[in-house]
Amino acid sequence: MSGKKCKHCGSSEIEVDPARGDAVCTNCGSVLEDNIIVAEVEFQENAHGGASAIGQFVSAETKGGASGFGRAFNAGIGQESREVTLRKARDGITALCQQLRLNQQCIDISCNFFKMALARHLTIGRQSALTQAACVYMTCRTEGTAHLLIDVSDAIQLCCYQLGRTYFKLSRALCINIPPNGK
Repeated sequence: MSGKKCKHCGSSEIEVDPARGDAVCTNCGSVLEDNIIVAEVEFQENAHGGASAIGQFVSAETKGGASGFGRAFNAGIGQESREVTLRKARDGITALCQQLRLNQQCIDISCNFFKMALARHLTIGRQSALTQAACVYMTCRTEGTAHLLIDVSDAIQLCCYQLGRTYFKLSRALCINIPPNGK
């Protein structure tokens, strides 16, 4: 929590995470700051008792690139698993939003909801298409669009009951205030 206010909803419930390098409004899901550079070094303990650094290493010799390190670093590809997951989620959310004719702001908000769910480990064990669709539906509800759960379900060709359960679990776990009938 910090003394900042969200420029989208006015909430002061801002979660600042130096390890991820971002500041996110926990009320509406907007990312207020991204790629915050910090000078602190944090470590986390793995299951075998070893420690690894959290974050990104930025070398003074390289231009524009960063070498990731930490528990999810994949040396063969050069990208962290989280980065790959977020990129795939953004692609899936963008495709679904385009099908539903939603604007770029809705895509961004949906991606922020997904990012919040990923940070809280709510994506583990869930079908990625369902999680992405639930994030899009949360956006539709918070932004007051005319889309129903069945519209999103039809667009991804998955069971609306599964989507509804996923939406309900994510919105409750993320403490998103969903208006009863849109805005």
